[in-house]
Amino acid sequence: MSVKTYAMAIRDVLAEEMRRDPEIFLMGEDIAKQGGIFGCTRGLLEEFGEDRVRNTPISENTFVGAGVGAASVGMRPVVELMYMDFLYLAMDQVLNQAAKIRYMFGGKVKVPMVIRGQQGIGRGNGAQHSQSVESMMMNIPGIKVVCPSTPADAAGLLRTAIRDDNPVLFFEHKALYSSKGEVPDDREWALPFGRAEIVREGKDVTIVANFLYRGKSLEAAELLAKEGISAEVIDPRTLTPLDMDTITGSVKKTGHLVTVHEAHKNMGWGTEIAARVAETAFAYLDAPPERVGSKMCSLPFNLGLENAVVPQVEDITAAVKKTLHILSA
Repeated sequence: MSVKTYAMAIRDVLAEEMRRDPEIFLMGEDIAKQGGIFGCTRGLLEEFGEDRVRNTPISENTFVGAGVGAASVGMRPVVELMYMDFLYLAMDQVLNQAAKIRYMFGGKVKVPMVIRGQQGIGRGNGAQHSQSVESMMMNIPGIKVVCPSTPADAAGLLRTAIRDDNPVLFFEHKALYSSKGEVPDDREWALPFGRAEIVREGKDVTIVANFLYRGKSLEAAELLAKEGISAEVIDPRTLTPLDMDTITGSVKKTGHLVTVHEAHKNMGWGTEIAARVAETAFAYLDAPPERVGSKMCSLPFNLGLENAVVPQVEDITAAVKKTLHILSA
């Protein structure tokens, strides 16, 4: 095991996979000499050269489309978007091309590509550079949606994503790049998609959270424990496929569900989880599920206002107490 930052875990897997498979190449804005704005491709140009580490123009629709074409003829591109907010500029390539080609050709054409990049709050980047857009991508059949919260998850899930024969949207969080954790040194180590992690065990309430809110939910669980409330915290890790067996199993034990994410509360992925739990485990619920998410407005530039829009630890504890209060009432 080695201690690495989230960013370095991503960079090391990219390098290891490129050494393993010559069909893997990278493209994106400022990823070559600069090494990406967060350093996730630093040093790769020097090792692999311009043919495999390619800077692109500022045209997401164009270079995502180039990735789709390259993947369709046997290459394995990893396409970096400087901000995942810019996915919207390439939505025809993602929604109508990458996601559908394998289906439309009866499985004869594969699209083994990864679209990766960062999103989220933490730097006051404003309304067009701070969004959390992973929930929207859950509505696209044919696309896998991955959201690692730790350096180990980033490494293990990225290796799986690169080796997958289907298009993968690999979401990273800008505020996690400097976070550190242990990562296995095994160059074949990978984490399977569709397997959530029980980060903390508990018996009174299930909290499902990812990215920054994995940590914030653990903080909330510590505070709740001081009041005699035992919270189980689950990180889904991938949203498509989604490990409902682990989540539902936890809810059957606790009888209560709280979903927490930075994405907007309205139609966020927490809403989907709450709906599925209502469909499959309604009899085990002792109170309605609670959803915690960002307010329905654009992300402000001012950091104080940004924090007023996104959930805080106290919002998580309040949601837990609300669902438990319904039970006592």
